[in-house]
Amino acid sequence: MGTSLGFHIVFAVLGVGLPLLMCVAEGLALWRRDEAWMVLARRWSKAFGILFAVGAVSGTVLSFELGLLWPRFMAFSGGIFGLPFSAEGFAFFIEAIFLGLYLYGWDRLGPVKHWLTSIPIALSGAASSVFVVMANAWMNTPAGFRLGPDGQLASVDPLAAALNPSTATEDPHMLVSAYVVTGFLVAAVYAVGLLRGRNDIFHRRGLASGMAMAAVAIVLAGVTGDSSARFVYEAQPAKFASMEGIYKTQRGAPIHLGGIPSDTEHRVLYAIEIPKLLSFLATFDPNAEVRGLDTFPAADRPNPVLVHLSFDGMVGLGIFIGLLAAAFWLLAIRRRAVPTRRLLLLGLVAAGPASVAAMEAGWFVTEFGRQPWIVYGVMRTSEAATTAPALGLTFAIFIAIYAGLAITTARLLLFLAARTRNAP
Repeated sequence: MGTSLGFHIVFAVLGVGLPLLMCVAEGLALWRRDEAWMVLARRWSKAFGILFAVGAVSGTVLSFELGLLWPRFMAFSGGIFGLPFSAEGFAFFIEAIFLGLYLYGWDRLGPVKHWLTSIPIALSGAASSVFVVMANAWMNTPAGFRLGPDGQLASVDPLAAALNPSTATEDPHMLVSAYVVTGFLVAAVYAVGLLRGRNDIFHRRGLASGMAMAAVAIVLAGVTGDSSARFVYEAQPAKFASMEGIYKTQRGAPIHLGGIPSDTEHRVLYAIEIPKLLSFLATFDPNAEVRGLDTFPAADRPNPVLVHLSFDGMVGLGIFIGLLAAAFWLLAIRRRAVPTRRLLLLGLVAAGPASVAAMEAGWFVTEFGRQPWIVYGVMRTSEAATTAPALGLTFAIFIAIYAGLAITTARLLLFLAARTRNAP
């Protein structure tokens, strides 16, 4: 399931961000009567068509895996997930319908009418992200239900469950992260082209468009990420302690930069320690108390090594790509032109996969940090998973399928790029 989610989420975030870039590019083309923007919109729409198809396949696999791999979990939470999953299904169908109109309507619809079909694609893509993450948010802070004597759901308020306490922080953070990843991946593609000498208007504008989205989104990701971390401090103290390797409850808790948590020594080894900063960031009080892992039974603690390293990876990569975005726009404003310094372009090429890695690491923090619970405080992961045998063979088959999909997608995108390279 983790492999499937890690694969699918890349296509899911591009399904959120690329439609917005298409919509803006075509809107600028109509407003300014500029054919170059229209060419970019056409190129992005073809790439998006491929990514959407592959994302639909990998998303369908996830639907089956929920039932096959987590039968007890779905039997317990089916009444909760009905509303967000149904809403996500409607959003997906709206996106698919208007994507069909958009792709096949280039020469069949009037210019403004065609542009208008891009707006529902962008909105429904964002809505899909919001609805799916609502379900995950409920797993972190379950609400909107009452348990019966048999431990099963006796009554459910679907709206209260969907709008659980985590939704207000988790949904915005994931949404802006999708725009971060899309922006940096698009910028990385055009940075590669510029490094290969294709210094034309399409590559300069493509790079600038990606970096515009990335720069705005990375700032919002920092703001929403900070809010999420402070919420975790209150709602999931074991996860919060694992994120920073805090073993003992203390006031004025430090932040650990890097390092490896040691369960035997109850401290973070080889870390740079900044006194009181964790307490301040969590509560704006440098002397606030932070609960340590030693206040939780050993069976109820997440793995601090996985959570801490994932958290540091997410933050470190986020800072790296954020500094690149700042450098890009400072140079662009100073020179009043798209900067094409080789060192900067190399950094932007690295920023594409780095943004994906940061997003994946963020999800590792969310999922590893909730363990051993699949529904926090209500149902353990061990109680929810299937006991069916021969899952190793099934896993190998899925790995082969995903590898084939990844190779096929890459070849199709490269073929598309080769066909459009010399297009007018």
